[in-house]
Amino acid sequence: MSRFIDRVVLHLAAGDGGNGCTSVHREKFKPLGGPDGGNGGRGGDVVLVVDPQVHTLLDFHFRPHARAGKGQPGMGGNRNGANGDDLVLAVPPGTVVLGPDGEPIADMVGAGTRFVVAEGGKGGLGNAALASRSRKAPGFALLGEPGGVFDVTLELKSMADVGLVGFPSAGKSSLISVISAAKPKIADYPFTTLAPNLGVVSVGDDTITIADVPGLIPGASDGRGLGLDFLRHIERTAVLAHVVDCANLESDRDPISDVDALEAELAAYQSELTDAGMGHLADRPRVVVLNKIDVPDAADMAEMVRGHFEAKGWPVYAISAVAHKGLDELKFGLYELVKAHRKANPPAAPERIVLRPRAVDADQFDIRRDPDQSGGFIVLGAKPERWIRQTDFANDEAVGFLADRLARLGVEEALIKAGAEEGCSVTIGDVSFEWEPQTPAGVDLMRIGRGTDMRFESTDRVGASERKYRKHVRRGLIDPDEELLE
Repeated sequence: MSRFIDRVVLHLAAGDGGNGCTSVHREKFKPLGGPDGGNGGRGGDVVLVVDPQVHTLLDFHFRPHARAGKGQPGMGGNRNGANGDDLVLAVPPGTVVLGPDGEPIADMVGAGTRFVVAEGGKGGLGNAALASRSRKAPGFALLGEPGGVFDVTLELKSMADVGLVGFPSAGKSSLISVISAAKPKIADYPFTTLAPNLGVVSVGDDTITIADVPGLIPGASDGRGLGLDFLRHIERTAVLAHVVDCANLESDRDPISDVDALEAELAAYQSELTDAGMGHLADRPRVVVLNKIDVPDAADMAEMVRGHFEAKGWPVYAISAVAHKGLDELKFGLYELVKAHRKANPPAAPERIVLRPRAVDADQFDIRRDPDQSGGFIVLGAKPERWIRQTDFANDEAVGFLADRLARLGVEEALIKAGAEEGCSVTIGDVSFEWEPQTPAGVDLMRIGRGTDMRFESTDRVGASERKYRKHVRRGLIDPDEELLE
């Protein structure tokens, strides 16, 4: 038997971008062929798409980990790497995407609606794309960026026209089983229904969908019983139908008090959606279904309370799901309410992609003090952090290219204004380095060979190993005289 899953946690990873290629064109009689390294391919995105043919999150329950395709590295001969394949995940209509903090970040309504959960990493540029007037044959290429990694929660809120609400054992499952082809579990004990059941009801030449959700008890809005599992699935219903057991034998319950208790729980429930697009539950049309009138005492009870509900303007239908009494009147009454709602609220169209370009003069980076490093600074910004991820720090020319980019962006000047001193720690992204303001950057320099940079060939600054050695000598951990004797 298939399981109904309406809440899952997904661990998603977009594809990494491919690395750029470092290559020089070699051909007979062409000694100066120039760079011809291609660019790396883009990593694939992880995309959620609404598919009306999908009705549950069961597939994600068994396979919660998903990764998009990686971009291929560039190759010589100006051949770019192939882009990674996007990973498209089909979700049911009504799926809400929640972030790690539990806040909704997307409401998937409307067939074909797409939402990119994780973006693939950009491919690195090959050395052919990095060639310039001052750097005619770059001996390096940029690395591909890693793809985004996100943990999201998918929560399904059923898309139905009518929601059947009522106390446990009120006859909701029996009702949906006789007016549709749904076959829910039916038994004579409470909470028989543990998952929503959807039924398609034919009314003339048209159809409506009805949701039978788990039974409600007082305190459900605070999580008692199956409370939140129940309430989640009626948020998007156009009509709420109170199914009342008129043959109930409990002395402290009657149809009027049952409906009042249900209304109190509906009023207390707060949706996780900021805007479900259908207004508050208190504003939805109501219908009262007085069930089990095949029992003589229940029929009398139905007649006694009918006037109370009709005075509120709520349509009242006395039925018997077992004896099949009053079902046609109920179906056509529900259909009229649903048809009016459909006319006022046409089906949601797929969301259109809106591009919002970043302002040209917007701040591209920010300088802040490093709270974990005395005298240190942190450079924040999408561009600097992306450049750090693209840099191969084992290649001096690539490091020099990074220094030129940061200088042209204004990072060097901003650090000076912020009070940075030579040798202080500067952190960009996941990389920390010692700042050397005397090193020329952002200017044209003579190249001394591919993969090298003359700025790193010689320096008067003491290296890290030498500084470590001197510190150990000062602390008495190393005796320099003994080392000389050795």
